[in-house]
Amino acid sequence: MTLGNFDGVHRGHQAILGRVAEVARREGGEAVALTFDPHPIAVLRPDRAPPAIMSLRDKIQFIAAAGIDVLLVQHFTPAFAQISAEDFVARFVVERLAATRLVVGHSVSFGHARRGDAALLETLGRRQGFAVEVVGPVRADGHDVSSSAVRRAVTAGDLPLAATLLGRPHRLGGRVVRGRQRGAAIGFPTANVRVAAGMFPPDGVYAVRLERGGVWLDGVANIGTNPTFGTGPRTLEVYLFDFDDELYGERVSVAFVERLRGEVAFESVEALVAQIGRDAEQARALLATRP
Repeated sequence: MTLGNFDGVHRGHQAILGRVAEVARREGGEAVALTFDPHPIAVLRPDRAPPAIMSLRDKIQFIAAAGIDVLLVQHFTPAFAQISAEDFVARFVVERLAATRLVVGHSVSFGHARRGDAALLETLGRRQGFAVEVVGPVRADGHDVSSSAVRRAVTAGDLPLAATLLGRPHRLGGRVVRGRQRGAAIGFPTANVRVAAGMFPPDGVYAVRLERGGVWLDGVANIGTNPTFGTGPRTLEVYLFDFDDELYGERVSVAFVERLRGEVAFESVEALVAQIGRDAEQARALLATRP
């Protein structure tokens, strides 16, 4: 088994989860992961809580894809935070899950005041009969992989770096809802994706891929308030190339491949339409070069 927040399920997390799955298959056991929701810092220090990279729904999906058989999601509360590291191991690792091997990241922390670490796990493992394996740190193309590094890349709009750290493009999932129909009125009908949770890159225009029922479609997206039309709510709108089907009510996932430009208030709708055309051409050409 393993334990952690796994926000982003980045390449470092994938190394840990993959190792758990590998050992479980080899030894004829089950690959188990224990994660927490909400993020402990959001409960203990909400003023310092980092933005969630992805929704719990997406985290579950990516953890399963890494080969985990059983995922336990522990609701994190102030009362749960009071459990000592030693009691946590006794109650969860030994008694409830009967783990024979615990695979953790090198920076793992758990228990009251985060006093549990890899060294404590190794000590407790020798006493209570489970093996401990420490994974990491993990680097990708010369970059240290961590959830904090992913957040910095997304915040900066550096989607290629985020993809390097994640092992895939950064994604946001949501349901397609009806918007103000402005895109259709100007010749670029868009899917208005309502995102419940996850980390937005900066406002602007992006080359994207949208996943619908297991099929990926190329497109261009805008994140922002549509300032050409005045003030409005922040939205994620996706224009799909060569697509004329209905998406209303469907759940989709939007993968951000690269940022094309920032959001701009244009002097006229005609100027906006011309720029969207150029954005679409640029996105088509860029996505044609990406697997």
